[in-house]
Parts: sequence; structure tokens; C-alpha cells
Amino acid sequence: MSFPFMNPLSSVTPASPLPAGLAQHADVWRAAELGSHSLPALDTGYAPLNQVLPGGGWPQGTLVEMLQPQAGLHEWGLLAPALAAVQAAAPAKLVVLVGAPWLPFGPALGARQLNMQRVLCVRGQGPALLWATREALQCADVAAVLAWLPDARSAHLRRLQMAAHAHSQLLFVFRPLRAQLESSPAPLRLLLEGAAAEEGNLRVHVLKRRGPPLAAPLLLATRPARLSALLVASRERVRRRREEAGVLLPRLQPAQARVAFVPGEDAHAHALLDRIANIHHH
Repeated sequence: MSFPFMNPLSSVTPASPLPAGLAQHADVWRAAELGSHSLPALDTGYAPLNQVLPGGGWPQGTLVEMLQPQAGLHEWGLLAPALAAVQAAAPAKLVVLVGAPWLPFGPALGARQLNMQRVLCVRGQGPALLWATREALQCADVAAVLAWLPDARSAHLRRLQMAAHAHSQLLFVFRPLRAQLESSPAPLRLLLEGAAAEEGNLRVHVLKRRGPPLAAPLLLATRPARLSALLVASRERVRRRREEAGVLLPRLQPAQARVAFVPGEDAHAHALLDRIANIHHH
């Protein structure tokens, strides 16, 4: 699946130099440069992603909007390192999930160093989800809020942006691809797309940031290292067994080596591959 993107700066002429004193001012930003962001930033856990985000990480006190083809596909792989760091820094605080499409699978997230005893799930529909998100942002005992709001409008997101800024909260809002055509007050807007490549399994398109458009998406490896190793080992064992049986198979190219997982079922994939490994071992 590919997505067309426009480059709104392609026809912009270079800006004239700023006066020396003004150019050094912390609040002055030129659109052709990546903003430094005055808000605290949290390490994403992925160095290539840090390099293209203003401030060098996930901004606190602002709305980060993520669009994807299907809810539940890519959130945890992308956010788990940062959320684990948040919990380690403030173990008494909560990570609040509002309107999550699937109940989080504890063992899988625990393997990513998340403390599931400090994760609170809020279920609801429509306006109740927006209300719960705002309430969570105002709570001092909350470290981060993840909200799945497929039907939220720009005015709703603006109020959430204001609440996140007022309380310096870490806020991620997940929406479907159709929202790409709508205006958004989010200072940082990403599109997540699954990939099948040796270098990674997730493409991150930066749709909006405080800086120039990103020419190409980032390719990140967000699967747990153990799962990736099991996938490679399993494919190699199958290939060797067939070679021993006299059936020589061509080595699969990355684009052909696709593995499908049900959203939220990474732990089941772990268990399945463990069983495969044991069978082949014996």
C-alpha cells in the first residue's frame, strides 16, 4: 500500500536572512529548518526517528496524532520503548488507554518491559471517549495517555491539544487513514504503514512536523528481537529440511517473506514459534 503526499514547500523561494539578534532567539523558527521545540522531549527508542522529530523525541505537552490502516496494528511496537521509559522514571504513575480496540495482552507487553499493573484501560463510545481523554490529561497521577478516537473532529482535537499543553502530558491519538484528508491541530502527525523488509517492519511517514516535509518515510524494526530471530530461524529450518529432502527452494526475497499477525497477538506468535522451534529441535 502506498500513499501520495504533496510537498507544499517545493515552490517556496529561499527566505531572506534574518537579523542576527532575531535569528538567535529561541522562539524564532524558520520553516526550512527542523524546529528545536521548547517542550521536553522523550526518547522514542529509535535513533532514526529521534533525528527527524523536533526536539529529538516524542514531545510532552502536545498532541501526537498517528494515522494507520487498522487500529491495533502498529501502536505498541512503536511506542513500547518510550512508555517503558516513562514507567521506569515514574513507577507510581499510570499509562491510560482510552478506547483501545483490543485489550492489551499482558505477557507480550511485559516482555517489552511494560508494567501492566500500572496500565488503566477505559472503555466507552463517542463523546464519552473524548471526556475520558480530557479527564486523564488533567490527572497528576497519569504519565501518558493513548486514545483511539476514530470519529474525533478538528475542534475535539484542538481541545485535547490545549489540555495536553496545559498539563504537560504525553498524548498520543490514533485515527484511521481517512483522517489524512482532514485538518488537524496536532503539531506532530504521522502515518504508520506495515512493511516486509529485512531492515524493518514499519514505515513511518512524517506528515506534519515543525520543519520541512520529510522526503521519504523511515523504515523501523519494531518487533522484539527474540521474535525476529525466531522468524528467521524458522524460515531457515524449513529451507534446510526441504533441501535435505531433495526439494531445493529459492531463497525468498524480503518482499516475499511476509508473515501476518493478528493485532495484539504478538505473544501468541511467540508461543507458536516456540512450539515450532521445539518440534524441529526434537
